[in-house]
Amino acid sequence: MSYKKMTIHKEGYTSIALCILFIFVLNAFVNFFLPETLRFRWIIYILSFALFIIILQFFRNPYIEVKKNDKHVICPADGKVVVIEETEETEYLKDKRIQVSVFMSPINVHVNRNPISGIVSYFKYHPGKFLMAWHPKSSTENERTTVVIENKSGVSILFRQIAGALARRIVCYSKEGEPAVQGEEFGFIKFGSRVDVFLPLGTEVKVGLGEVVKGGITVLAHLNK
Repeated sequence: MSYKKMTIHKEGYTSIALCILFIFVLNAFVNFFLPETLRFRWIIYILSFALFIIILQFFRNPYIEVKKNDKHVICPADGKVVVIEETEETEYLKDKRIQVSVFMSPINVHVNRNPISGIVSYFKYHPGKFLMAWHPKSSTENERTTVVIENKSGVSILFRQIAGALARRIVCYSKEGEPAVQGEEFGFIKFGSRVDVFLPLGTEVKVGLGEVVKGGITVLAHLNK
């Protein structure tokens, strides 16, 4: 797998602009008030450059080729699989499901992609806390969005964007009643977070705990109907 091109996600424009402004003001201050401290000024220059690169890479948006397949549930986010377990989904589906959770660190691509194609049958935003994304209660107590897509076979997949301790802004573009295309963007989460996917019992999970996955590329599971 290789990325053909890399762009900056639109959600990063304001953050990058603020970063540039901060760096400009900081360096202007150092040059004006501390003109004789050459070594210190170079430290500030290096740290400023490092900060800019970190912010820039966080909002990178690589182009990917999605191989659509109605039987596949593709991974909605880059990161590492931290949970695979049977659980009760109590918000909307209200039945037993297989939960697969992907943790995104600050160095991952934070674009979120639709795991299947279909119609968005449910969407809700939940305000909440900012516990660490790997905390067991983050799925029910943190700020989050819940989206359900029903495919043409009538299978519903529920997934959640969950804010972490650093992620203070969740963006979700899904709207009830609108079509969703497998692999296309449905949202973005800033600075470390998690996505939970709730699969029907009997679904064949194709990833393992601790596995590094790619949004829009890695096959998370195979649907049996």
